[in-house]
Order: sequence, then structure tokens, then C-alpha cells
Amino acid sequence: MAQSLKDLTPRQIVAELDQYIIGQHDAKRNVAIALRNRWRRMNAPDDMQREITPNNILLIGATGVGKTEIARRLAKLADAPFTKVEASKFTEVGYVGRDVESMVRDLVEQSVSMVKAAKKEQVQTRAQQMVEDTILDILIPPVKAAQSTGFVLEDRNADRIPDSDAELNERTRERFREKIRAGEMDDRKIEIEVQQSQVPNIGMIGGTVDDLSMMNIQEMIGGMMPRRGRKRKVSIAEAKKILLEEEAAKLIDMDEVKEEAIRRAENSGIIFIDEIDKVASNRGGGSGGPDVSREGVQRDLLPIVEGSAVNTKYGVINTDHILFIAAGAFHVSKPSDLIPELQGRFPIRVELQSLSEDDFFQILKAPKNALTKQYEAMMQAEGVDLTFQDDALREIAMIAFQVNAEIENIGARRLQTVMSQLLNDFMFDIPDVIGANAHVVVTKEMVREKLNELVKDHDLSQYIL
Repeated sequence: MAQSLKDLTPRQIVAELDQYIIGQHDAKRNVAIALRNRWRRMNAPDDMQREITPNNILLIGATGVGKTEIARRLAKLADAPFTKVEASKFTEVGYVGRDVESMVRDLVEQSVSMVKAAKKEQVQTRAQQMVEDTILDILIPPVKAAQSTGFVLEDRNADRIPDSDAELNERTRERFREKIRAGEMDDRKIEIEVQQSQVPNIGMIGGTVDDLSMMNIQEMIGGMMPRRGRKRKVSIAEAKKILLEEEAAKLIDMDEVKEEAIRRAENSGIIFIDEIDKVASNRGGGSGGPDVSREGVQRDLLPIVEGSAVNTKYGVINTDHILFIAAGAFHVSKPSDLIPELQGRFPIRVELQSLSEDDFFQILKAPKNALTKQYEAMMQAEGVDLTFQDDALREIAMIAFQVNAEIENIGARRLQTVMSQLLNDFMFDIPDVIGANAHVVVTKEMVREKLNELVKDHDLSQYIL
């Protein structure tokens, strides 16, 4: 799904998001513009690149309308480092708990993982060759030729009888190499040596230590401790995976990974701050109590969102050009309850609409990852075909919308509880009662039979739906 930002125009970004998210066109337009502006900034004159700052976005809407999904899909589309945090989990500096800088460190960790994965792909072929050599050395130790340090096998002489132990050994190794590649020997057990670092668990007495200091202490002690090998008897299939990780790690330049990861996080990183409304102070309700801590968290967020240097285990990262997307339902509080300085850091505000009955129908039918398609895939794994009739989907949408209106509006998440209640009997009976090659058709009558009585009984539906 990831594409070059150069190839993604705002209209194309919205079209990609439309494949997974129904409605919310204003939100999609704004995040599409913000993403395209990343590419525009990086291709602006050097003196202006430092001046162009991202327009951070505040998404306002009830739970389950697509706020988190929009941000997550946007990051995946751009192949950008992405991390999601809950503002309610942070505490003001001086209190025990997570500090706001940890969100930036999480972003860098994600960026490092992405860069390492990309580098592993580049060295995959070389690493696989080294893994094969290691396994062959265990199965058939090499025999050195008498007159040379190495031996080269010529294909044109492959049919002749080998005239030395070294040549016979090399031919045997090549035949076994082909068998290993083909997976013919995956079940055979071999003994390999696995490198492991002896890092002790560290506890601190007499004061609190922040996350960064603890990571640095553990990394320092881990570097001082000798790496010890441990013998393990595993199948060749498992040995391939273990050794491939080790060999790929040897071929990757970690300094280069760190530099590129920091650069990617700074220029294309996205931090999604959920539940921002939970740290908003209700100014009409007086001061004191938990509001002090809430306002403190907001003030701690200010320098991070505005742009500052944060120390991480991989180096210093500047947050000036990270895109921050904040989201909240704002049922109890209002965006204006945030301190003015923080409001100014989120100049783009988008209100997401509550989902209609027709939206629920489209969510069940249209997206690539629709719940109906997920259930079809799960039943297909058991050899059972599942089909939903359109009028059945409309009935499910109507019931989900009705329950949201009468009990609690949890948005599209209501569809999961309704679908689960509808199909649980089938999921339980497969494969014992309903065997392979069966065909299950969900009709409007079936939906009414299984769900209507439940919806009518409000006391029961509060617990189940």
C-alpha cells in the first residue's frame, strides 16, 4: 500500500482512504493536504524548508467514527513512522508515570524498526547464503583440497567421477544446499549455537528513574556483559529463521540505521494523540484537584508539539516537522477548554460526523477490510462459504444504528458486537456440525430471528450489545 509521496496527490490519498473508511470527507481532505505538504516542504528551497511547519490537526468526533483509522491508514499509505498514544496516560513532570517525551521515543523506536526491516530486505540474499553455509558446515563439514585453500566446482565436469575427497565433498554440499533451499530437510534436527546477551534485570532504590535513563543504563551494562553462545537443538526450518536474524544483523550498519531512522522520524513521522479531551480542564468547574495535573500535561505537550529537541537512545531528534494529529470526543469538555497555547498548536480543526444507517451499510459492504469479508475469510479457512444478502446487511445496519441511538453511541464498533452475536452459533458449530464444503447464507429473516428479540429486551441488550 505504501507509495512515494511524490506519486500521491491529495485526491489520490483520499481515494486510497475511501477504500477503508466510509464518509468523513472533510477529515480525509485535511489529512491528505497535510501529507502532501510533507513532500512539498522537502522539495522547497533549503532556506524555506526549515521555516515551513506542519499544520497539526485536531479531530473532533464521537468514538468509533474513524479518527484513529484515518491516522493509521494515512501513515501506512505514506510508509511513515507512526505511533498512537493516549493523552490520559501522561502525567505532569514531577509525578510518577509516563512523561510526554516518551511518545517521541516511541516514534523513533518505530522508525528504527522500519529502517531495519528495509535494510534486512536488502541483505536478505547474502544472509540466506551465509545461513545455508552454516547449516551445511554442521551437516557436512567441508574438506580442503590438498593443493589449494578453496575448491571451485565446474558444471561442465559435473558428470565425471570425482577424483578427490574435496571434489566429492563439494558436490555433496551442493546437492544438500539444493535440498535445504527446497525445504526437503526442514524437519531434520541439528544443533546450532545461538548468541545471547546476558542483561540482568535492574531495579532502582531511593528515587525514580525516567525511561530514557533506564534504557541507557541497561544498554550500557548489556554492552559490557560478554555475549555467550548457547547450544540449541532445533529443526532446520527453525534454524533458518534464527540464523537469518543473526546473519542479517551482522550485515546491517546500525549507525547508518540510526541516522536514517532519526531523519525519517523528523521529516515524515506522525504522532496520533488520542483522548486529548481527557486532559482538557473544565474551566467552569473551578480549579484544583485533578485539573492541576491535566493542565500540567497540556503545558508539557506544548514544547513537543511546537518543536523541541528530545534525547533518545538513538540520538537527539527535533520535533519541529513531526505531524501531530490529536483526537477527542469532547463530550464533557470543549476544544476551548484546552489552554490557549495548545489550541494554537492545532490550527486545523475537523469535526467528524456521526455515522448514519446508510454509513453502517456501506461499512459492512464496501471497505477492503469490511467485517463481512473478514468473517468470509475465517469461514473459508474451514472450507465453508459464507454469503450475505444485501437486505440482510441493511437489517444489520438498521439494528446497529438503533442500538447506538438507544443505548450508547460507540460508532462503527457496534457492528462488531452485532455481527458476533449474529454469527457466533455458526462459528461454534464449524467444523463439528457444519463441515467443509457447506454454504451459509445470511438472510434478512435470519438476522431478525437472531437479533430482534435481543434488541427489544433493553435490559439484556445493555449487557450483550
